[in-house]
Amino acid sequence: MPVDPLDPAPDAEAPAAPAPATAPAAVTAAAVVDPAHSTRASRGTARIRLDLSYDGTDFRGWATQPGERTVQGVLEEALGRIARVPVRVTVAGRTDAGVHARGQVCHLDLPRDVLATVPGRSDRSPGDALVTRLGGILPSDVVVHVAREVPPDFDARFGAQWRRYRYRLSDSPAAHDPLRRDVLRHRRRLDVAAMARASAPLLGEHDFLSYCRPREGATTVRELRELRWERPGEGRADEGLVVATVVADAFCHHMVRSLVGALLSVGEGRRPETWPAEILAARTRESATRDRAGAAPLCLPQGLTLDHVAYPPDEELAAWAARTRTLRGPLAPAVAEIGPPSTAEPA
Repeated sequence: MPVDPLDPAPDAEAPAAPAPATAPAAVTAAAVVDPAHSTRASRGTARIRLDLSYDGTDFRGWATQPGERTVQGVLEEALGRIARVPVRVTVAGRTDAGVHARGQVCHLDLPRDVLATVPGRSDRSPGDALVTRLGGILPSDVVVHVAREVPPDFDARFGAQWRRYRYRLSDSPAAHDPLRRDVLRHRRRLDVAAMARASAPLLGEHDFLSYCRPREGATTVRELRELRWERPGEGRADEGLVVATVVADAFCHHMVRSLVGALLSVGEGRRPETWPAEILAARTRESATRDRAGAAPLCLPQGLTLDHVAYPPDEELAAWAARTRTLRGPLAPAVAEIGPPSTAEPA
């Protein structure tokens, strides 16, 4: 296990033990803040924002799972070793197993007296020292780029204005780089122009039930702000690949992978360009039939990367988080404006 270079008394073999049972209740409560029941940092604590990236290949997703290697699990373990108290984080987007992140954001709350000990004997700021010490503990497939104190109303999950994902595919041997683990190899040539045209009716605010695996009590209404397909030319980043850029206020579970899955069928020529809109109009989790569109197919996770999460100015943080927590109502049926269901046989 890596050794924390700034820990005055590092323990290279095991994480710091939890606070003893005799610790004062006030210290325990301050040290462990449950994100599910707290939206604002309490008095005496500092809210810290972390900007991080990870290669999701060898993780079972973001969220902690017993007996599994997850990004949240390794991050909270590293933070606990540094802070010497249990730490919980709240994340902007809980990525699936195999999904990567270049612009993930999370927050945590630390008692101020604990935060003051992070630099140790160095003259670094607590944020800079935290980044340095995490770099000495975290595995090579997770990097924290920036740690900084933010206003107490900052909420990595509910305070986000929008999120941007990118999905990358190589659809020819000439474009495929076996060293890139964030690109999915696709063995059929894709019609990028057809995929772009088929994406247009999905933009705007809709009920994306057919493109989501709904969570109990959560809405599937989202505002899809951008769904763009391109094949970057010579000299550009991702040259020769097929790249989807997907932006929304938020994404429900499996939404991006389902959008890509439906549009791949169009790009391969197996489905008409109207098919993704017909899936949207169906608003169902049932499988497709001969005469009715069903739930969207799910593509593999390897090509998906969380690219960026945007937040409002500090003075708008509290209002934006409150707005996000307001559940959207169901939308009126929209089948007529999209067209009748397809009668094509399922692929």
